[in-house]
Amino acid sequence: MKMLFRVCMLSFLICSSILASAQTVTLDYFFNRETRKDKQGKEVRFHYLWNEQAISGFSIFGNVFKKEGFKLDSLETAPTLANLKGSDVYLIVDPDRPKENPKPNYIEAEHIAAISTWVKQGGVLVMFANDSANVELPHFNKLANVFGMHFTNEMQNHVIDDAHFEDGGIVIKNNPVFKTAKKIFMKDVCSIDTKNGAKPVLKNAAGATVIATTRFGKGNVIAIADPWLYDEYVNGRLPKEMGFENDKAAYDLVVWLKSLVKK
Repeated sequence: MKMLFRVCMLSFLICSSILASAQTVTLDYFFNRETRKDKQGKEVRFHYLWNEQAISGFSIFGNVFKKEGFKLDSLETAPTLANLKGSDVYLIVDPDRPKENPKPNYIEAEHIAAISTWVKQGGVLVMFANDSANVELPHFNKLANVFGMHFTNEMQNHVIDDAHFEDGGIVIKNNPVFKTAKKIFMKDVCSIDTKNGAKPVLKNAAGATVIATTRFGKGNVIAIADPWLYDEYVNGRLPKEMGFENDKAAYDLVVWLKSLVKK
């Protein structure tokens, strides 16, 4: 009986230790808060949600985080140093414009102060933009500029229709982050300018930076030119014969973010 008790206690302590050390990735639901009416006419949230299994959701991306030991969380309110405290990685995706949300929550000075302080203390911030016609860049860039990065109005990788998927392709060779993905699909994205220590991680065929990073205090910031890992394009609708590996890219990105988290 004593031996059984000891085994049970040991198992409990091991499980508790694992749970306590699990890293948390928090997805912003404040700056991106799009709604639409369901079949019953009720306003419901959609677009880049963890539990959204439609093509516009982040359910597959979220599953990659979970497989790598992360706990998924979301932040419905404005970021503060207090409510970011339990997060290791914070994702801000495609902030709203008035076209998408009649009353968008813009990134303001108090949000920038809270987020930048959190990063300085060891947080990992990931900023997913979009092409300028589909994201609110002026306020988003106020945050990005703090870290030496700037999302431009210049569209890259424009894809006219499904017959031109190849125009959104990026071939990857000897990349320190994307170690398993050799070819990815990023459609209609912006480009990223870097300065003050920020540097490119990935460029497209035209030489434009589409992923950049910088160290900031004890933390890290990653800027990405598109939310490109939503369910539609994590190989859900990509022609297999073209060899796109967005599923592998999602894995590579999460592994990299995990390596950046302060131990």
